[in-house]
Amino acid sequence: MKKFYYPLTAFFIIAADQLSKYFVRMHMQPGDRIPLIGGWMSFLYVQNTGTAFSMFAGNRFVTVILTSLLIIACAVYAAVLVRKGRVAVPFLLTCIAAGGISNMIDRLALGFVTDMISCGSFAVFNVADMFITCGCILLMITVITAYKKGEEL
Repeated sequence: MKKFYYPLTAFFIIAADQLSKYFVRMHMQPGDRIPLIGGWMSFLYVQNTGTAFSMFAGNRFVTVILTSLLIIACAVYAAVLVRKGRVAVPFLLTCIAAGGISNMIDRLALGFVTDMISCGSFAVFNVADMFITCGCILLMITVITAYKKGEEL
């Protein structure tokens, strides 16, 4: 089995997210909107002081502690599974942790997370949020599938 480079994957996720956020902060003001797909999808610059769906907005201590604990849990569990020769679940945990790290960079450096993708009436999100969400959904599918087959992760 080829060695999978989880740190490199995390680096690219963080870089893509940070570059997209930097672009938005340099070229837009909070509240600015650039339509992309009709009225349904747009770039909308939002400064989010909370976590998912703006929960705990304004409570930086809670958001930093919760995010830190989740990042550590993902990293530790991924390391355990890599030692067992697993690939899929550690990759998904890497996606989740890297997204969390990138949002944490914003929280610590700016005091808010830069969000910019708006789809309909759904919450505004960023590239890191996409990796966190997709990683979580695929992880749930993987765990449920393994459980139904009686396989160990």
